[in-house]
Amino acid sequence: MELRESAGAAVDTIADRLATPDHACGLDLKQGWWPQSLAHGAVGVALLHIERARTEHGPWQRAHAWLSCAAADPAVGGDGSHLYYGAPALAFALHAAADRPGRYARALDTLDRHIAAAARQRLERAHARMDRGEMPALAEFDTIRGLSGMGALLLRRDVHTELLRDVLSYLVRLTEPVKHDGELLPGWWSHLAPSGKPSPDYPEGHANNGLAHGIAGPLALLALSARHGITVNGHTEAIRRVCAWLDRWQQDGPAGPWWPYWITREQLRSGQPGHGPYRPSWCYGTAGFARAQQLAALATGNTVRQRMSEDALLRAITDPDQLNETVDLSLCHGFAGLAYITQLVAAKSITSGLTECLPRLLAPITGTAPDELAASLLHAPDGGDIGLLEGAAGTALALHSFQADTSSMSGWDSCFLIN
Repeated sequence: MELRESAGAAVDTIADRLATPDHACGLDLKQGWWPQSLAHGAVGVALLHIERARTEHGPWQRAHAWLSCAAADPAVGGDGSHLYYGAPALAFALHAAADRPGRYARALDTLDRHIAAAARQRLERAHARMDRGEMPALAEFDTIRGLSGMGALLLRRDVHTELLRDVLSYLVRLTEPVKHDGELLPGWWSHLAPSGKPSPDYPEGHANNGLAHGIAGPLALLALSARHGITVNGHTEAIRRVCAWLDRWQQDGPAGPWWPYWITREQLRSGQPGHGPYRPSWCYGTAGFARAQQLAALATGNTVRQRMSEDALLRAITDPDQLNETVDLSLCHGFAGLAYITQLVAAKSITSGLTECLPRLLAPITGTAPDELAASLLHAPDGGDIGLLEGAAGTALALHSFQADTSSMSGWDSCFLIN
């Protein structure tokens, strides 16, 4: 009860500070003003108010005001759009707001057509790239900007199942090994740096492992789709290939298993990934790796992997050194994300002890007076952040899950490919 009350007070304060877009206009935002951004802008704040309205913790008027702000200009489509920006982001939020049949139906139908056309074009380009034997950009397949994120939206919307199957078939092909300069590489090996751009520091590219920008995203989508009964040829084999890659690079230290963020060609040849573990975040850390592998284990009935992934998370969130690497409150790489993923993993866990860690993980958030918390998120010295990924809306949404009956919520966390 104490945790619910402290979480609720914090969420209420943040939601009040972001009651309308006008409340945010005077803020010094380090990411700038992005109305159509789920990651950093109005769409993410709308999602917070949508979930509060669905659970009767806030008025629908606030959600509609932020949705209107996000949709004031024509939706960004084509190559400039992805799950976290433009038409797909708007569709994700409108789907969450459609709490009764017919609400936003016309807008969603229009957005669905544009999203489907963009996804088909991306699939065509991806297969053509594979046919040419070229390496992919991270933005081709990842959760934030790529086809895994688009697949998450398609799975959530459930109106273009065949297109989702096409995305899954592409991901199956992506996991198949390829030869480059005589070396066998995973099919997602990119010629770019982890930044998504060419860099002299990564002259031979890298294999990205993370949930935000690497192969853990496709793994999670394949697992979640399978758990929804949507599979394609080679589906289970693809899950096993990715898991085998993660097994290959799993490091077992005093604080339990951990995985490197990415692998360079030099590390591939030496078999040594460098030092760790790192912060146990959603985007790249043990929390994201553990949840993706727990989902894969649940999809394939692999209790050995399930127990390993849950134990990895438990040991990471009870290791002082790893927690000391966590320095903010965000969903992406902070305490809100750690606590929320721990709650999800615990709900399906065959490993005890995870739920008991939640008060300690939330303490940096709930142990701060609500007004001070809101100020730290919205008036930080380097600029505030209202968004879902790294800002106030995401922190508040994670806290809201400890305050509300989650059965009334829309499944907002599917954009993170963790549920």
